[in-house]
Amino acid sequence: MTPEERQLLIQTSRLVEENNKILRKMHRAALWGRIMRILYWAVIIALSVGAYYFIQPYVEQVQGIYGGVKGDVENIRGAASQIGNIGNLFNGGGN
Repeated sequence: MTPEERQLLIQTSRLVEENNKILRKMHRAALWGRIMRILYWAVIIALSVGAYYFIQPYVEQVQGIYGGVKGDVENIRGAASQIGNIGNLFNGGGN
């Protein structure tokens, strides 16, 4: 082996070691990034579920109020149609 070949081999060996260190750092950074992304979404999902259970009684209360108002509106419509029928009886009976 000539001194030039030996020098080239040593230089290549240093570059390979340096590339290996860089690749290990990149792999470690990608792994931590993946872990942080999973934790991020886990926190978002957990907060959403917690907020749902916290707000659920209020939502059910609003649904109950809406159902009651809807029932009252239907009763008023029914009463209005009955009043209209009674008015038709008076109008028809007077002729």
